[in-house]
Amino acid sequence: MTIPEGLDRIDLRGVGAHGHHGLFDFERENGQLFSVDVSLGLDLGPAARDNDLTKSVDYGVLAQRVHDAIVNDPVDLIETVALRIADMCLADESVQWVSVTVHKPEAPIAVTFSDVAVTIERSRQ
Repeated sequence: MTIPEGLDRIDLRGVGAHGHHGLFDFERENGQLFSVDVSLGLDLGPAARDNDLTKSVDYGVLAQRVHDAIVNDPVDLIETVALRIADMCLADESVQWVSVTVHKPEAPIAVTFSDVAVTIERSRQ
């Protein structure tokens, strides 16, 4: 994960929720645990200098929005969930870059594994 030069970063790790994403009927019916990591690249200088949250991103609000993206509107692919969250983050004009990783540790894979994840990175440039 490479943040563009000159940007600061906010990291939110391990937002977990029960979602119903997946290709298989049993995934849609029963659901499973998903976990999301988000990194935002933005200039935190104005917020830090003025001690003003309105010049930053409220990570409590961000966490709730990520949670909502996991639990609502089931889709087939975790790639779609990751892009949905990345687009939501970039809707905030102060965010210049975003990296979103969606973990699906209970994916229906026939061999032993500890996690499967998809990461999407996007920027305004």
